[in-house]
Amino acid sequence: MNILILGSGGREHALAWAVKQNPKCDRLIVAPGNAGIAQLAETASLDILDGTAVVAFCEENAVDFVIVGPEAPLAAGVADATRAAGILTFGPSAAAARLEASKAFTKEICDACGAPTAGYARFTEAAAARAHVQAQGAPIVIKADGLAAGKGVIVAMTVTEALAAVDDMFGGEFGAAGAEVVIEEFMAGEEASFFILSDGVNALPIGTAQDHKRVGDGDTGPNTGGMGAYSPAPVLTEALQKQAMDQIVLPTIREMARRGTPYQGVLYAGLMIEDGRARLVEYNCRFGDPETQVLMMRLGAQALDLLLACAEGRLAEARVNWAEDHALTVVMAAKGYPGAYAKGSVIHGLRRLPEDSRHMAFHAGTAERDGQIVANGGRVLNITARGDTLAEARNRAYAMIDHLDWPEGFCRSDIGWRAL
Repeated sequence: MNILILGSGGREHALAWAVKQNPKCDRLIVAPGNAGIAQLAETASLDILDGTAVVAFCEENAVDFVIVGPEAPLAAGVADATRAAGILTFGPSAAAARLEASKAFTKEICDACGAPTAGYARFTEAAAARAHVQAQGAPIVIKADGLAAGKGVIVAMTVTEALAAVDDMFGGEFGAAGAEVVIEEFMAGEEASFFILSDGVNALPIGTAQDHKRVGDGDTGPNTGGMGAYSPAPVLTEALQKQAMDQIVLPTIREMARRGTPYQGVLYAGLMIEDGRARLVEYNCRFGDPETQVLMMRLGAQALDLLLACAEGRLAEARVNWAEDHALTVVMAAKGYPGAYAKGSVIHGLRRLPEDSRHMAFHAGTAERDGQIVANGGRVLNITARGDTLAEARNRAYAMIDHLDWPEGFCRSDIGWRAL
C-alpha cells in the first residue's frame, strides 16, 4: 500500500523507520520530512495544515493510508478532511483532538467521567487568575489553554513566579493559546507516559515511557520539548496500567463516544504517580516526541499493523508483541536551546553511526546543504539504541554520540537516571 506520513520531526522519522520495515508498505511518502527521513522515504513539499491540499495530494499519489504525526494538523481538521474523502486515516478528528488542543476541555471530560486529575480553575482574564493564585499559594501550575508547542505550562514554585506566568499568558506570550488559562493544583510524584490506541470503541495499550523535560543534567534548568526518553517506564507497573485504563482512559473514551465525537488514534496519557496511584496530568492526541523514538525502536514493523487495526476499527483483535528489552534515546540540541539558537552548523560523523534494529539516529531538526547534514532546529538529533537492559541501551546510545563531531550541539549526560 502507499502510505503518507505528515510531519517533519524525530517522531515522524521513527514512525517512517518502523512503517518502512513492514512488507505491507510499498511506497512511503513523508511531508515535509527532513534530511534523515529523505534517506529512507520520499519527501514532499506540502502544507500539512491544509486539509484540501492534503486530500488532493493523496488523490494524485494514490495514497491508501494517512498517518498524521503532529498535533497542529489534527487541531486543524486534516484527519476530518482525509476521512471525508474516503482515505483511511490514523489520527483523531478536530473535535476529538480538543483533548490536547484545550486543557479546559480535558478537565471538563475528566469531571464528566470521574477520571482522577489535579484540582483546577479556568480563567479568561488576569485579575481573577491572579486573585486565585494569591488565595491558593505555591507551588501551583499555570497552563495556557490552547496549543503552545509544548511550552505553555509553567510549574511555579513561588507565588511571584505564578503571577508572572499569568501576566505573560494574558499578555500574549503564547498568542491565542493563552487567551484562556487553566490553573491547577501542583501534583507531586513521578511522571510517566502511557500510550494507548483507540478505534473509538476499543482501547489497546501499546507501551510506556518516561522522558526528561528539563534541559540540564539532574533535571535542572528550563523545561524543553524533551531531552531524552526510555521505554519501558518501570514506575508504570501492570497494576498502575490497569488502574489508569479502568479509571482514566476507558472512561474518557466512553465519554467522547457518548458526546458523538469518538476518539480514534493514539491517546498519550501523561500520568503522575504518587502513593501507588496514577492521576492524569494531560492528554496528547499524537505520539510523544521523543517517546515515539523508543516505542518504535521496540515495536518495529508491527507498528504499521497496529495503526491499521486502529484506523479500520479492528483493535479488538489486535495484540502487541513486546520483546523483553529496553530502548533509550538521547536528544542532541543546538546550543542555546530552549532559548535562542543558531541554525546551519554542519554535523560531522553521522555516516559513521550504525543503523540497524538496535541503533538508529533519528533526525528531528536537520536539512541537507551541499551534501552535508546541517542543524535546522532546536532539537536536532535523537540518538536511539536498544539493549537487553536499560544500562546496555544507554551505553550504546552514548557510544554513538562519541562518534559525532558537532561542537555547536549538546546533550544531557544522564538520560535514564531515574530508572538506573
